Amino acid sequence: MTHLDLVALIVKDYDPAIDFFVRVLGFELIEDVPSTTNDGRPKRWVVVRPAGGTTGILLARADGPHQESTVGGQFAGRVGLFLRVEDFDAAYARMVDAGVTFITTPRTEPYGRLAVFMDIAGNRWDLLGPRDEIALSSARRGRGAETPPPTRPSPTK
Repeated sequence: MTHLDLVALIVKDYDPAIDFFVRVLGFELIEDVPSTTNDGRPKRWVVVRPAGGTTGILLARADGPHQESTVGGQFAGRVGLFLRVEDFDAAYARMVDAGVTFITTPRTEPYGRLAVFMDIAGNRWDLLGPRDEIALSSARRGRGAETPPPTRPSPTK
């Protein structure tokens, strides 16, 4: 079986990032062990994961000016991470109470209820509720899923 095990997120420092992901977002701290960089300097191997999830986030402390300049900008200002929750309203209220910065108000899309928030580093995330299968199915029909795709004109010789 093949699956995506980890994604790396560059952070300024380990402990505030761990606090954000564990206390604020409700993730589990899977690993926090000493390690070394490729050139032998000390670092930590820190992995957090949403409760019940399978893909974890490796919290990687920025190492040097180049990496420090990417903290909060790993996705060039776009939403780059997507947190799907079972109870959108409860998760949204809990996160607002915990001081999470939301940059959009909640709205409903065919793929679920969503609001965009920023993590401790400034990266944008979608908080996503359950998929609305009826709306998703309707949106697919609205895009003409039953209509054959247009044909391309044949090249002239």
